[in-house]
Amino acid sequence: MIGYVTVGTNDIQRAAAFYDALLGSINAKRFLESERFVAWTVSPTQPSFGVIIPFDGQPATIGNGDMTAFVMDSPAKVDAFYAKAIALGATDEGAPGPRGGGFYAAYFRDLDGNKLNAFCMG
Repeated sequence: MIGYVTVGTNDIQRAAAFYDALLGSINAKRFLESERFVAWTVSPTQPSFGVIIPFDGQPATIGNGDMTAFVMDSPAKVDAFYAKAIALGATDEGAPGPRGGGFYAAYFRDLDGNKLNAFCMG
């Protein structure tokens, strides 16, 4: 159902380098980019994730309650994705672990403060 998600940035080069490394760890690659926007996907037929300098020219700010979640197929991959994000300078918002009902997740904020999650079910 979701086609893509974008988060704002005030430094496209810094954000792109962070996400090249982080999303590269799950085999996502850049597939669209301009001087204001970069998007990654694992397949052109799958949802994508992007960073963008806001169109209105105002500074990018984080949304309270906004979060983007990346689905993984195992707790080990959730752990590795979280560890990679933290190693790249992300900040912890909830270490990897079970959250109930077979939901296993980890939460962190990227270099611009956007809240992200990696999770798996079962």
